[in-house]
Amino acid sequence: MMKQTRLPTEPDAKSPAGADIRFIMDGPTGNMIHSTVPAGQVNKATRHRTVSEFWHVLKGAGQIWRSDGVEERITDLEPGVSIDIPVGTAFQYRNTGNEPLEFICISMPPWPGDDEAEYIEGAWVASF
Repeated sequence: MMKQTRLPTEPDAKSPAGADIRFIMDGPTGNMIHSTVPAGQVNKATRHRTVSEFWHVLKGAGQIWRSDGVEERITDLEPGVSIDIPVGTAFQYRNTGNEPLEFICISMPPWPGDDEAEYIEGAWVASF
């Protein structure tokens, strides 16, 4: 059965890292959400136990720190930028702009629940 959805006007939940999330689509191979990080917010550093993610930035400005134990980098997040977060990669992100940072996140396989995220020490101090 084919699906069609519309972006909800209000957030459905908070991610374990602290972003407001809106559920967009789900299926047997993955799911997709819209994430919003308020201006100035630094989210909690996490590592996923079983899922990988793809992100695509829609609006705003920010940075993401990623470390897989071999490589470590900070990437600027701006409209048009896409990044990956392979399973087991430590990451933390923050909004560095004056407006909300918005991005689409695709999780593969589907997000199993908030116990998926393990809190770790990150590059910055979380703001909440």
